[in-house]
Amino acid sequence: MKTNLVVEHIVGWLKSYSENSRTNGFVIGISGGIDSAVTSTLVAMTGKPVLCVEMPIHQAPSQVTRASEHIDSLMKRFPNVSRQEVELTKSFDDFIEVVPDADPDKASMALVNTRARLRMTTLYYFAGLQGSLVAGTGNKVEDFGVGFYTKYGDGGVDLSPIADLNKTEVYAVGAEVGVGDAIMAAAPTDGLWGDDRTDEDQIGASYPELEWAMDFIEAGKDASELTGRQKEVMDIYTRLHRANQHKMVPIPVCEIPAHLK
Repeated sequence: MKTNLVVEHIVGWLKSYSENSRTNGFVIGISGGIDSAVTSTLVAMTGKPVLCVEMPIHQAPSQVTRASEHIDSLMKRFPNVSRQEVELTKSFDDFIEVVPDADPDKASMALVNTRARLRMTTLYYFAGLQGSLVAGTGNKVEDFGVGFYTKYGDGGVDLSPIADLNKTEVYAVGAEVGVGDAIMAAAPTDGLWGDDRTDEDQIGASYPELEWAMDFIEAGKDASELTGRQKEVMDIYTRLHRANQHKMVPIPVCEIPAHLK
C-alpha cells in the first residue's frame, strides 16, 4: 500500500465532502483505540473544525487515558481541533433503572449496544449544534466482513473515511500520520463491556486472521480443503458475516404493488 498517497487521498476526499455538503467540519468520538485515533487525525488534517468527544461509560482507566492523551496531541498539532468530555455513566445507569428487568444474558448484550447508541446520540447532538458531520471509525473487516459494530450505534455516522482499509492497513496509516505509541501498541477493543476483553476475545479470531478469510473468499478460492486453524477462522468469519447481514445491507422496504395503490 502506498500509505502516504492513501492518506492524501482520504484527506482530500474528506475535505471535498465537507465543502460540497456545506457543513462545518467534523465531530468524532474518541475511544483510545487505533480506529478513532487514525480517523480523528485524518479529519484534523483537512483543516476543517474538528470536535473530539470523549464519552466514558464505566470505562477502563487505560482507555480514558489513551483517549485523552491522543486528543492532547492532536490539539498541539492542529489548531482546528477542540475537545468535549461528556460523562455518560450516570445517563447509562439511569436508563438501566427505568427499563424492566430482563434475563441477564440477554440484557448484557442489549446494554452493550445501548452504550454505543447513547454515544451516537451524543455525537449527533454536537453535530446538530455545529452543523458538522459525524465521522465514522469502522474499518473494512468490521463494517463489511464480520459486522463487528452496533447498528445505529457506532454504525450510525455520516461518512466512513477508513471503511475501505483493513485493520493492518489502518495501523500502517496510523504510523504514517503519527498516532502515539500507546494506541499503536494497545490490543483492539470496543470498550463496551466495562472490562479488559479485547475484540479477539469476543470474535474468536484476530484481525489478520479475519482479513485472510475475507481476502480468501473475495478471491473465490475453494475453502473445502482448509484444515486446522484456517478452517476454524473461516467458520467464524462466515458465521458472523451471515448473521450480521442485517447491518451490512440496506434496510428492507416492503414495496407495495402498483395494483394495490
